[in-house]
Amino acid sequence: MTHLWTPWRMGFILGEKPPRCIFCQKSTENRDRENLILYRGKHNYIIMNLYPYTNGHLMVIPYVHTPTMEVLSPEIIQEMMLLVNRCLCAARKAMAPQGFNVGANIGKVAGAGIDEHFHMHVVPRWQGDNNFMPVVADTKLIPELLTQCYERLLAAGIADDTD
Repeated sequence: MTHLWTPWRMGFILGEKPPRCIFCQKSTENRDRENLILYRGKHNYIIMNLYPYTNGHLMVIPYVHTPTMEVLSPEIIQEMMLLVNRCLCAARKAMAPQGFNVGANIGKVAGAGIDEHFHMHVVPRWQGDNNFMPVVADTKLIPELLTQCYERLLAAGIADDTD
């Protein structure tokens, strides 16, 4: 069995939690750049993960507050998947990953860090992007500042309305 150790996420796990859903809160604020929101659709938005597994870790989040996918309308799900595809295209252009993990963790037992608001993850991957540093030194190597990655993804067209 292979284990993916993510000790850098303890800051999120043990940190102070906001009084309301962070995804609902960020979606209503008018601070997209500060909140790392890259794109707003009609039913969903794209945001960078503040506690990424790898550089360029994106999330597609519906505006509807629900813990699971099966209550979402077909329109919301359709737009969500189109935005996942938008994330893939922009990340390929901006970062040239060799692969991706795309998916959702529904429920705390499935690994959801924020289990009260369903969302999809798009995680760029490179050969050798996992190493000994998180296990030995409790350190995660993210080679680029979130703000620099944000700018690269914008330059790659993630916010362009071409759909």
